[in-house]
Amino acid sequence: MASWETLVAFATLTLLVAYFPGPALLYTAAQTIAHGRKAGLMAMLGIHLGCYVHVFAAAFGLSAVFKHVPELYLAVKIAGALYLVWLGIGMIRAKLGTSEEQQLAPPKTVKRALIDSFIVEILNPKVALFFIALLPQFVDPAASLPVWAQFLILGMIVNFAFSSADLVTVFGATLVMKTMKASRAGFGIGRWLGGGMMIGLGVKLAVDKG
Repeated sequence: MASWETLVAFATLTLLVAYFPGPALLYTAAQTIAHGRKAGLMAMLGIHLGCYVHVFAAAFGLSAVFKHVPELYLAVKIAGALYLVWLGIGMIRAKLGTSEEQQLAPPKTVKRALIDSFIVEILNPKVALFFIALLPQFVDPAASLPVWAQFLILGMIVNFAFSSADLVTVFGATLVMKTMKASRAGFGIGRWLGGGMMIGLGVKLAVDKG
């Protein structure tokens, strides 16, 4: 592995990037505000698990395909953006239940948040490019540990740092959600806010260059 000084620099950079407001944090907040803390936690877990797909891809060189085949990158990027917009529209159109149902997201919604988040993370090619741009800077080819193993270790460190930021976001969004929890109108606002954030993220991903 790289020197301790390099690893400290890597950890510092990772935390700065992880806690800087980005699509993953906004997505987690949207799920939490729209469906509650359990759904937010499942969204966080889905993103965490999906991120391992990119970690393994970077470790074994698969992510480099996105860099050299821009058409594939664009196709995956558009697919991910459309999926986010579709989720946002579905969130807005969802019917409000009784007051008891509003207090607790049904198991189906919580499970769906996990699955949707996993898919959203996989369909975000920018995550793949992030790993192949960042990790090689901190990998030592001359070390006794294989390069692919160094990629996995560094990737897992990044993933846990990002998940810690998502966790903070879930509890922060839960406080916002609780202020809207007292009324049916409040839940309607939360549903529109969460769905609007999701659609906005989808549009942003679609129009962003690179």
